[in-house]
Amino acid sequence: MEDDLEAAAAMARGLAEAGFETAHAPDGSAGLTAARAGGFDVLVVDRMMPGADGLTVVETLRREGDQTPVLFLSALGEVEDRVSGLKAGGDDYLVKPYAFAELIARVEALSRRRETGSVSTVLKVGDLEMNLISREVRRAGQDIDLQPREFQLLEFLMRHAGQSITRTMLLEKVWEYHFDPQTNVIDVHISRLRAKIDKGFDRAMLQTVRGAGYRLEA
Repeated sequence: MEDDLEAAAAMARGLAEAGFETAHAPDGSAGLTAARAGGFDVLVVDRMMPGADGLTVVETLRREGDQTPVLFLSALGEVEDRVSGLKAGGDDYLVKPYAFAELIARVEALSRRRETGSVSTVLKVGDLEMNLISREVRRAGQDIDLQPREFQLLEFLMRHAGQSITRTMLLEKVWEYHFDPQTNVIDVHISRLRAKIDKGFDRAMLQTVRGAGYRLEA
C-alpha cells in the first residue's frame, strides 16, 4: 500500500526480481479492501496514505482478526513513531529512505515467520530478549534499561546476530548518517551498550571484530 506511484512501481519491480508476486493498492481504502480479500503472505504498508492512513488500516485488520504480517514503511522514524506502528499491529518498521536489500530481507523474514506461524514482536539472541512493543530488554531474566539510541543500536545488532556489522552500516541504519561525521559516537554507544548487556554475565555477547566492526554472538 503506497500512494507514490513511482516508488510503488520500483518496489514492485524489485520484489518481483526477488521472486515475490505483488499487488499494489494506491491508497488506504483500496489497501484495506485488498487485504480483506486475503491471499497475502506479507503486507507492506506506507503509514501516510490518502483514504485511510496505514495505522488505521492495520488496526482495522487486527480488530477483524487478520494476522497477516505487516511491514510499515514511513519517513517518520522517531522512537514514538515506531512504537505507535508496532502497537497498531505492525510486525516490523522500516524508515525511509531505506536500502532495498534491507526491504527484501525484512519481507523474506516476515514471510518465513508466516510460513511457520511464529510471527513475533520479540527478538531473541541467546539469553538476550527484546520486546519491540513494550520496549523492554532482558538478559537471563534481568531487566536492562536502555536509552532510545541504545535500544535502536541493539535492535539492529540483534536483527543481524552472528554477522559482522561495519561502522558504516551502523551510521546509516541507526544514526541515518550517509557520511562519516568523524566523531567517536559509535564507540561511545557501543561501550555503553556493552556495559549494560555484558557486565556481570559470564559470557560477553557484543564482540569487536578487528578491522571490520562489531558482532552480536549468541
